[in-house]
Amino acid sequence: METTEKSTAIKGGEFLIRETNSSEVFTPDEWTEEQKMIRDMCDEFLQTEVLPNLERIDALEEGLMVDLMNKAGELGLMATSIPEEYSGFGKDFNTSLLIAERTGQGHSFAVALAAHTGIGTLPILYFGTEEQKKKFLPKLASAEFKGSYALTEPGSGSDALAAKTKAELSPDKKHYILNGQKMWITNAGFADLFIVFAKVDGKDFTAFIVEKGAEGLSLGNEEHKMGIKGSSTRQVFLEDCKVPVENVLGEIGRGHVIAFNILNIGRIKLAAAVVGGSKSATDLTVKYANERKQFGKSISEFGAIRHKIAQQAVRIYATEAALYRAGQDIENMENQLLSEGKTFSEALLGAAEEFAIECAILKVSGSETLDYVVDEGVQTFGGYGFSSDYPMDRAYRDARINRIFEGTNEINRLLILDMFLKKAMKGELDLMTPAANVQKELMEIPDFSNGEEEFLAQEKKYISDAKKAGLMCAGAAAQKFMEKLADEQEILMNLADMVIQIYEAESALLRAEKAYEKKGEEAEVELDLARVYIHDAMGIIHKAGREVINSFADGDMQRMMLLGVKRFTKAQPFDLIGARRRISERVIKENKYPF
Repeated sequence: METTEKSTAIKGGEFLIRETNSSEVFTPDEWTEEQKMIRDMCDEFLQTEVLPNLERIDALEEGLMVDLMNKAGELGLMATSIPEEYSGFGKDFNTSLLIAERTGQGHSFAVALAAHTGIGTLPILYFGTEEQKKKFLPKLASAEFKGSYALTEPGSGSDALAAKTKAELSPDKKHYILNGQKMWITNAGFADLFIVFAKVDGKDFTAFIVEKGAEGLSLGNEEHKMGIKGSSTRQVFLEDCKVPVENVLGEIGRGHVIAFNILNIGRIKLAAAVVGGSKSATDLTVKYANERKQFGKSISEFGAIRHKIAQQAVRIYATEAALYRAGQDIENMENQLLSEGKTFSEALLGAAEEFAIECAILKVSGSETLDYVVDEGVQTFGGYGFSSDYPMDRAYRDARINRIFEGTNEINRLLILDMFLKKAMKGELDLMTPAANVQKELMEIPDFSNGEEEFLAQEKKYISDAKKAGLMCAGAAAQKFMEKLADEQEILMNLADMVIQIYEAESALLRAEKAYEKKGEEAEVELDLARVYIHDAMGIIHKAGREVINSFADGDMQRMMLLGVKRFTKAQPFDLIGARRRISERVIKENKYPF
């Protein structure tokens, strides 16, 4: 699906204030034959080259990761997003997400690959000069060069702009001299290029391309980590490090533009990778549950285990639906911007920035879905889940970093509301009109009539009402605190949870509706997946809304808003246990995540 007309392209964050039709979203049922071939190639590569060697990878066997990266480069896995003019394939955005998803089950290899193709390559693709692109991109596309990204410092993590690394122009004006220290740098042990951020003259935050072997560049020892042990993670030291002036990336003093825009893409790519990891962990869980016998039968026959398997599937289904929905929206916006005369780099950067809210939502929901899946996987394995001789041990440990990568989930939750409010203040999203309409609706007698109900009318009403709950709470909080709302982090976190649930629930419903339109009764279980997610979401939205209201409202206003959040999150009785049994039956029968 391509949308190039400005009148029809959805805006970032607009899902909260408008209805989306299933025809507008892309779903995994719609992969082309070429995309399926790419998917299968990724799976085969992991099955033959990566998964049999996880112990060797975790032991940081000399040269092994580099060899794997080279082989991935030969297959073209590094070249997906790079235009053909720089020796890449120039594939669409969802194809790049698909590769991230399928390689996401690769544990430490997945981290190395994602760092190279994302934050190690994209800054040059989007912000480099033509000379920089021609010099570096072909080698990055083939994996001849491995990329890395050096932003974090001992004293600046979430507050990236507090970096202390300095850059000063040499007397002959041919080099910048960098001094500072970077930490937690992925791929540092074998990287040929480092995207390094430093402050020119101690004030202008700027990006530089620092090449391996640069005078004054040195590395610390490999970090000892809880998980992703096979990912090279080192400190990078810059001591009078000479960087040619032609290696300045972007404009002096505009490094924050690079850092923040690349993070948008990094967040949605991380969401893709954790979807892949979640599917893999669910496969391990159900295979073990089918094989493990207790009390004379497979533990997959027990309701308690079936509940876990069903919930794993429900959460993956919703996150995957949201992932490719957002990916298509980014692709559509990119096409629109290209049609308006924007360059390739301007178009994709502009599209990713437009959907920065959705990227942050997906980063949070994806990483927390993976954490849920691996935790329940360990529980299903029982004592064996706690043993390093069984696969859930590595899956559990490796998953934990994803809630910290690409901005912590706390930072991303705060950003979600911050970006919504900034869009509203700039006039890019009209949040106040629908919020005011909700307030007006609270004063009216509810409409209890069913009328002529279309297919999934009840579920669509749940989504519509959930949006009203979110708008009501966010609007009241904004009115109460005005510019000081940024200091009310607990309120913002609850509001973010409401928004996340709304986006994922709607995405799951749109995906299931589209599947049912195409496959009929064969897709009944997908309707179960969406309905279970929606009912769970309404409970989360209700709880978060009450916490927000009770934190600042009192008297009649409090009573009215509490009634409102109850009314807007009310769901009709539904047999969740029966639905989960049908879902788990399908997963157990196919012995893997099948959707």
